[in-house]
Formats: sequence, structure tokens, C-alpha cells
Amino acid sequence: MFVRRIAVVGTGYVGLTTGACLASLGHRVVCADVDAAKVARLREAQVDILEPDLAELVAEGLAAGRLEFVVGAGNAVADAEVVFLCLPTPMGAGGAADLTAVRSVAEEVRAVLPPGCVVVCKSTVPVGTSVAVAELLDRADVAVVSNPEFLREGSAVRDLLRPDRIVVGSDDPAAAERVAALFAKLGAPTVLMDAASAELVKYAANCFLAMKLSYVNAMAELCELLGADVTAVCEGMGYDRRIGQSFLSPGPGWGGSCLPKDTHALLQIAQAAGLEFDLLGATIEANSRQQHRVVAKVREAVGGSLAGARIGLLGLAFKAGTNDLRDSPALAVAKLLAAEGAELTGYDPEIAGQLPGLRLVDDAYQAAKGAAAVVLLTEWPLFRMLDWPLIAELMDGDTVLDTRNHLDPDALRRAGLRHRGIGRRP
Repeated sequence: MFVRRIAVVGTGYVGLTTGACLASLGHRVVCADVDAAKVARLREAQVDILEPDLAELVAEGLAAGRLEFVVGAGNAVADAEVVFLCLPTPMGAGGAADLTAVRSVAEEVRAVLPPGCVVVCKSTVPVGTSVAVAELLDRADVAVVSNPEFLREGSAVRDLLRPDRIVVGSDDPAAAERVAALFAKLGAPTVLMDAASAELVKYAANCFLAMKLSYVNAMAELCELLGADVTAVCEGMGYDRRIGQSFLSPGPGWGGSCLPKDTHALLQIAQAAGLEFDLLGATIEANSRQQHRVVAKVREAVGGSLAGARIGLLGLAFKAGTNDLRDSPALAVAKLLAAEGAELTGYDPEIAGQLPGLRLVDDAYQAAKGAAAVVLLTEWPLFRMLDWPLIAELMDGDTVLDTRNHLDPDALRRAGLRHRGIGRRP
């Protein structure tokens, strides 16, 4: 494998993981960020992101001299053969992706890009972004390629180094092959396509997963109405290879840094193209309904009114294995509970500091103390190992709403508590 000189602009989840993993594959990588303090920490191998194996890869890359961190995109691209843009594309007006950061960096680097280099859009961007970036660069000697990421928080390193597939899209086939060659050592299936198709792949995949989750949450509600058990139903579905076991777990709604913004962005893209994507719109609406359903269950558990009710929340991150609070369904539920007057005490093993509308405490037992009900919102493994008889003594009420179907119902019943799941038989 040829060793390439690579620049990665942006050191968030995608950028830092991409840079560290490419360095581990033997390439020479320079990562850039606008945050000087963050760059200083990364130079000392201090990684703020909770992501298994990432800190170790950063430390190894620094020690081997294959990984470097600098302030400013212009300082990273001077001799790069390939430049990855790993920049935030948050939800903007009307749900469309905000490409401000992408445009800004393209303008910053266009005069200093080496002749013949390839610029890679790694961020999730709307169809046509590769063309727009090429127009902004205004460099006939620089090709622009789309290489969407498929990284899950909590398993990003594994997903990059053992990917299901690698998607590379460009209207310049030679440039696409140069980018694909960077990952040749991984031996993963590689799909080469045009830029527009590659840009759409990530949206298509994420929105399909969101629809699957909304479907399962609706099925859980139907199970409650019919006296069925959603865990049994999903197990029976999951053995069908056309469906699979993944994303078949009901919960308090889906969230995180990708699914909410990507569903809204694709809906806006479809509408702009003249397509009424009703199925996707219903997926988003169903997710909001699920959060309100959780609140209704808590309200019922405390006697019909949340005003002044003390509620303990277990888990605040959008999923276990991460400290990411972006669009966390746990926080969405907490906001709805607080709006009805509930007094919230919350605990998450990876969240510290202050959050609006609730009091953070140091352990699950403090969260449960004096609570009329306890609500599990994030599926941290440690919650299964709690001393539930002690929690029963600490609580004023006796209901635990397990929105992830994560706990052992029998263990809670033996402790004298009422376990209420999502789509589970009482």
C-alpha cells in the first residue's frame, strides 16, 4: 500500500476517528481544527470524546510520528495529496443541512491546495455539494469526491476499520479510485459511483434506520393494546434475514447527532425536488409521538398529574457508550416532564455539570431518593446491576418505567417494585 499525505479538517467524532484510523493504516495525517485549546489537548493525546479505542489510536499515531494536529485548515493542506472535510452540517432553516462550515473551509484552502490533490467530502451533505465545493474551489486541477461516513457513536473506530462497505463517489473515476485505495488494506467491499448517488447513500441509510425504529415503537404500542410482547414479536421478526436483528428495539424515541438532522434534511431535499415523502414525514411525527407516550406513562404512574412530582431519571446520553447529548431522546422526555411541573433528578455515568430543567446527581440512588417514579432512558449496563431493594426503600413510589426494556422485570418485582416496559406484557 502506498503511504499518502492526508489532511483532515475537523476533529469531531468523524474527523478525529478518520484521522486516527488512517494514521493507524500507515498514512501520514495532519488534522486541523479552529479550536486552539482542543488542538493543544490532542497534541498531548487528550481526547474529550468518549469512544472506545480512539484515545489509544491517537496516542499511537502521535508516538509513531504519523499523526499531527494543527490550528487552521490552511496549515494542514500545504502538501496533502488528499484532504478530508469532516465538518459539522447541522440542521438549518426548514430542516436543510447548514453548509456554512463546508463553504468557509473551501474558501480558506482553495489558494493553498497542492496541484493535483483530491478534496473529499466526508460530512453528510445534500446532493450537489461536491459540485458546489468544486465551484467554490475553482481549481480545475483539484478533484472533489464524496466518501460518506457510516460511523456509530460508541463503535466508530470498529466501524471505520471493519466497515460493512466503503462508498466513494465522483464524476472523476480516477479520483474516486485514489480515495478508495486509501482503505484498500481493510479489504472491505468498495462501491464506486457518481457523486450525487454517494451523497444520497448516507441519507438513504440513516432515514431507513429511523423508519425502522419508528415502526418498532409503533408496534410496541400495538402490542400493549393487544396484550402481546414486543420483545417476542421482534425476536420472531429478527430471524428473517430480510429484516435482521438490528434496530428492532423500542425506546423513548430515536435521537443523536445524525438521525434527527438527516431525516429533516432528506425531507427538505425531497420537497425541493417536488416529491412529497409522506413516509419519512410520518417517521418524524411518530418519533415525537413516542416521546409524548413516555411522558403519558410517567403521568399515569404518579396518579395522573406530574405537577410537583419527583421523578428520577436514569441515563441522559442519547445512547449507552457515549457522552453525547445532542438531540438525546432522554433530554426531550425530560423537557416534556419539566413542562408539566415535574421535579427532575437525573444521573448518567458519563454526564457531569449542569443541565436545564433537572438536577444532576452523582449516582443512581440519589436520583431515586424520594422519587414518585424512576424512568430509565439510556441503556447503560450498570443499571442492570443496581441494588433494586435499596432503590425500593429510597423511593416514595414503586414504579420503574424502563423505556429501553433493559432491566430484569423479575429482579424489580422481587424488590417490591412495579416494572413497566415499552410494549411489554404487565
